[in-house]
Amino acid sequence: MSRITAADGTSLYVKDWGQGRPVVLIHGWPLSSDAWEYQAVPLAEAGYRVVAYDRRGFGRSDQPWTGYDYDTLADDLATVMRELGLSDATLAGFSMGGGEVARYMSRHEGRGVRQAIFVSSVAPGLLKSEANPHGATGDVFDGMKDGIRKDRAQFFKDFFPSFYGNGLMSGGASDGILHWSWKMAMQASLKATLDCVDAFGRTDFAADMGAINVPVLAIHGTKDATVPIGATAHRVAKLVKGAELIEYDGGAHGIPATHAVKLAADMKRFLAGPIA
Repeated sequence: MSRITAADGTSLYVKDWGQGRPVVLIHGWPLSSDAWEYQAVPLAEAGYRVVAYDRRGFGRSDQPWTGYDYDTLADDLATVMRELGLSDATLAGFSMGGGEVARYMSRHEGRGVRQAIFVSSVAPGLLKSEANPHGATGDVFDGMKDGIRKDRAQFFKDFFPSFYGNGLMSGGASDGILHWSWKMAMQASLKATLDCVDAFGRTDFAADMGAINVPVLAIHGTKDATVPIGATAHRVAKLVKGAELIEYDGGAHGIPATHAVKLAADMKRFLAGPIA
């Protein structure tokens, strides 16, 4: 484990496991890098160098008052890449983390990146528009922020069963995972938690997707009620030439936990594949 200092002095908590070609795992909201553990361990065991860090404001990273926009978050990723000397890397973003991948590819010209993986990703954007008719309206994100401000602890207790698809035929997480996720959410800064709702909810990544010129894999559950597949992964397949899309039939949002073994296997298969 190590800590890396971002451009504004924010200290980022970083895990650096294994040896080999790097895979950088970027977590979703409102979790931490721990949420990737069901993929991080098998990837490291398969001969990859697995890097996973806590986004500013979350997990064990510092909790600054500002910096929760995607330009700053992509710059944080660039700092991690530079300070660890990563090249020929695969970036994998889960949920909100897909936004960092997309913005890094445009803002930092994909420096050091060989492949990109989007898992239940918010990219190319969640906000409903003429170009994204399956997206969510702004009042959805406003309502989330209101609920968090009123009673953050209860909001997330209510949030995670749907996140993991409890009640769906092919989804669901144990009470242990629900509690673990709640603890990760409550470890985060309230300011970061609120600001990131606007970041992942209202940022349009369509132009960023046009800057991606490496092989792309998008993996998404067909029953994802948190980040609907029609607004996101289906558009990735249209916007990124040659992108591969894998749909997890009946899967909800939190597939790194609910489909842990399958996701790790699909990622390893893609990592080992030919490079365009």
